[in-house]
Formats: sequence, C-alpha cells, structure tokens
Amino acid sequence: MAERYLVGEIKAAAGVPVPESLKKKLTRNGAHLKAKLAAQEANKKAKKVIKSQLKKRALSYTKEYKKDEQQLISLRRQAKATGNFFREPEAKLLFVVRITGINKMAPKPRKILKLLRLDQLHKGVFVKSTKPMINMLKYIQPYVVMGYPNLKTTRELIMKRGYAKVQVQNGSQRKPIQNNDIISANLGKYGIEGMDDLIHEIYTVGPNFKQAQNFLWAFKLSSPNGGYVLKKHGFHEPKGGDWGNREELINKFVRRMM
Repeated sequence: MAERYLVGEIKAAAGVPVPESLKKKLTRNGAHLKAKLAAQEANKKAKKVIKSQLKKRALSYTKEYKKDEQQLISLRRQAKATGNFFREPEAKLLFVVRITGINKMAPKPRKILKLLRLDQLHKGVFVKSTKPMINMLKYIQPYVVMGYPNLKTTRELIMKRGYAKVQVQNGSQRKPIQNNDIISANLGKYGIEGMDDLIHEIYTVGPNFKQAQNFLWAFKLSSPNGGYVLKKHGFHEPKGGDWGNREELINKFVRRMM
C-alpha cells in the first residue's frame, strides 16, 4: 500500500492528470498508512515499557528468593546455637504425577484423577497444599507420586515442558509458550505479563494461582530415566516402592522424567 501511495504522489507532483476517484483513494490510503505507522510506533513503545518492567520484576523476584533462603539459614543457625529445634515452614505447593493406568481402578479415584486433569499416565500438575487437597489426594495416593517442588524444578517444568491452554471456539487448544505475548494475552489482567511472573505466581502460590495453574496445560512427562522401583509398593514402605509423598525428594524424581 505504501508503494502504490508513493507512485500516485509522484504522478500527481509531476503534473500528470489524475482522476478524481484516484485522488480520493490516494488520500484515503495516505491516511491509513499514517495511522498504521503511528499504531506500530505506539505498540513498539508499549512493548519496550513492558519489557523494562518485566526485567525489574525478574530482579525483584531473584532478590526475594535469596532473602527468603538467607532468612531460613539464619533461623536454622540461631536455633542450633541456642539448642532448640527449628520447625521448617509448611510447603504451600505440591506437584502430583500419575504413575499408573486405568485398569482395576475404583470410580472415586478415577473421578478425582479426572478432576485434577491427570487423565493419562505420566501427567503432572501443580496444586495447592491445603487440607481439603491433602484429603482428596489420600484417595489417589496409590496411583500417584507427589512432593514439594523447589524453585529450580518449578522453573524447569514450566520452561521445558510448559504448554498454554488457549481458549478457541470449539474449546481449548494446547499451544507452546514461545514468548511472553501468549502469557500477557491470557493472564495480563491478573498482573502476569511474562514467564518470570508466571513462575513466581506458581512457586509462591500467589493470589492468582488458580488462574495461572489453569492457564498451564497438564505437564506431559516421560517415563523416568532408570525406571521405577515397584509401583505396587509405597515409597515409605520397608521394601521400598514408588507411590506416595516424597516431599523434597520429588525434585530428583521429576528431573528423571523431563
């Protein structure tokens, strides 16, 4: 459109007779071109501001994580120096992975697994570590591995295996998170504009955790490298097994599945 507009302008400037309809078209195209260029410039400036804000927030998150870690270390040392016991803070976040199929499964556990979006083998989801959720997980404990993911595991899961659930006309569609635009388009109204915001909201179980968790498609993981020990037995049983709550040891297990 810009090239046609320039050719028309050159003809008009050279004194070549131009029909009235062409003049109107050139005027209209010129106005459209100016509006388009102005919109592009405004969009470029807006993206630059958002990018700067994302960098600042990412730095503030890093400082927050370091501060919390140093505070825990300080409290542990203080308790040890005074001869007391330090009670570790309760975990807010759980990661649950399904490790068994559907054969010979009762209707209630099957329904709970479906509610948690664990409808296939080796699927995983983040959930809040609350009393109602713990009671629900007791019914499906023999079919899942769960535990408390750390920051590194949370970040790697979202960045390596994270897919967005984008709403379309016929339902929802699974799309890779290739840039921050897809996050901003779906979660921008909740203050989540980029990958660092999404990771922070999930890891800290923020006020918009539900929206952030629903935005992420259930993680499709691989069979663990090195295989399972024994799916029929629990992790804390004397003989050793796989299912159950591994607490912090879930991080090592999940990395074997990525």
